Amino acid sequence: MQVLMLAINDPAGTAIQFCKALRRHADVDARLCTLETRYTHSWEKDLHVPDLGPEGIAELGGLLRTADILHFHMTSDEFTAFGPYLPADFLAGKTVVHHHHGHHDFRSNPEKFRAKYRERGRTNLLVSTPDLLRLLPEARWLPNLVPLDESLLRPDPDRPERPFRLCHSPTRKDLKNTDELLAVLERLRADGLDLDFDLIDDVPNAECLRRKRACHAVFDHMQGYYGVSSLEGLSQGLAVIAGLDDWCRGHVADFAGTDDLPWVVAHDGAELEAALRRLAVDPELCRELGRKGREFMEQRWSDRLVARRLADWYGRL
Repeated sequence: MQVLMLAINDPAGTAIQFCKALRRHADVDARLCTLETRYTHSWEKDLHVPDLGPEGIAELGGLLRTADILHFHMTSDEFTAFGPYLPADFLAGKTVVHHHHGHHDFRSNPEKFRAKYRERGRTNLLVSTPDLLRLLPEARWLPNLVPLDESLLRPDPDRPERPFRLCHSPTRKDLKNTDELLAVLERLRADGLDLDFDLIDDVPNAECLRRKRACHAVFDHMQGYYGVSSLEGLSQGLAVIAGLDDWCRGHVADFAGTDDLPWVVAHDGAELEAALRRLAVDPELCRELGRKGREFMEQRWSDRLVARRLADWYGRL
């Protein structure tokens, strides 16, 4: 099976991780073509159109001709030009997949995309987090993955217990409750609580992971679901704080086969403040939550497991 993923930009580096995991764990020949680089996170690239010379452009053309599956991410589709090629010219005999990751154009007008898919007879639809099923109920939720065995995503056995260090790595602060977090930290410090805070902003992903791995806890956001930051923190053995709502928790429990989920749940500033007060003074609690999170990822959410589920789904299309 040959899969060509196509994206304007790689959302949080997830598409390249799917490709790598499919090749490593599911015997699927998966490649990724991208058009733009956004932010400065230095995600790994495969076929990045601005970097391609004549040989790379020819390779992309060959993949468009021979791929069994064209897997579009975010808002791209067959009428998005990739270099000199229009995927619409290569659809004959191929399976088409559309995969949404919460882009603001999709969130603000999901009916536009639903109507497009109905018109084109597209039924192979994926979303990256359970909340997006509310916007695209015809879709299937496929969790994002992180490569658990890469060194920066393993727990740091030499991390000191003190001082307690929290981190937060928002791609967009306006969407990740960053202001609420900063207000909580101001109150905690005014009360004399001993903690360090690392706001990891607009840095290469490797540096982000290195700094996150040195912390004891990570705050994701309180939007009702989880982000890739949660998955990274759980893999690294950190206490992970996020505002998962009942809808999201139910879907995650179904996927994982357990309702014993490792997140520290905080839906608002008061719950976030209470959680941080507990974690900052209890290193044993941080260790236990970190152990539980890493174990959960290994047993319930590994890159091998997610990649094989995607490959099995491909095989049924």
